[in-house]
Formats: sequence, structure tokens, C-alpha cells
Amino acid sequence: MLTQEMVARINELARKKRTVGLDGEELAEQKKLYRAYLDNIRENMIPLLDSIEFVDAPSTVKGDGVSG
Repeated sequence: MLTQEMVARINELARKKRTVGLDGEELAEQKKLYRAYLDNIRENMIPLLDSIEFVDAPSTVKGDGVSG
């Protein structure tokens, strides 16, 4: 589960990376946090996508649409 503290740390590391750079330990921490973030998104998205039901809308086209 992704906590607000984890999101805050991800943002903090991203800002630091853009300004002064990260050392090896911080890069490893950032990679671990990004993995947790992506895993969380997948965990929430898969059930949502699995629940989508495709339904064909009734056709509103009259004739074949070809003039001539």
C-alpha cells in the first residue's frame, strides 16, 4: 500500500534529482519507491479494467450511406 509519506518522499527525491542530483543510496531508494508506486497503480487498475463490460450501441445509420 502506498502511503502519503511514500508519495511525499518520491516527490522530494524527484525534486532533488532535478536540482542537485542523487547519490547511490538515494537512487536505490527512488527505484524502490517507484516500483511500489507502479505496483499500487497496477493493483488498483486491473480489477477496474476487468470490470469493464463492452456493449454494442444500436445502429442509427439508415441505408448504406452510399450515394450514387
